[in-house]
Amino acid sequence: MRNLFAALAGSLFGTGLLVSGMTDTRKVQGWLDIFGAWDPTLAFVMGGAILPMAVAWMLTRGRAPVLGGSFPPPPEQKLGRNLVTGSILFGMGWGLVGLCPGPAMASLSFGGPGVWIFGIAMLAGMLAAPHVRMRLDALGAGA
Repeated sequence: MRNLFAALAGSLFGTGLLVSGMTDTRKVQGWLDIFGAWDPTLAFVMGGAILPMAVAWMLTRGRAPVLGGSFPPPPEQKLGRNLVTGSILFGMGWGLVGLCPGPAMASLSFGGPGVWIFGIAMLAGMLAAPHVRMRLDALGAGA
């Protein structure tokens, strides 16, 4: 039953990405081009995601999921080196390609070879990240 609801939620999410234009790399790069032909429409997509998520965090306090398990804890409020470094790397990839992980996954079926190359590079980065983080943490501890 959980897998069915996960598939439904993922399908709804992917459809939302497609309808909002988040799978169109030109749309995303237009949002990032603040000194050129800036396209502010993705601000509405972000607002449409942030507002319901804020409400969802509030509604989950003291509750358990209907299908079992537990809700993840709220994100840590601390602004640290890992968050800043990860945000910069994520933003660089987003800006260079025009896709972030969710839209990239939604685009795999129709995005062409470039999306597959991005997906493989993203997977490689995800596999390498824990090892890189351990090395950076070790360097930071020795400083």
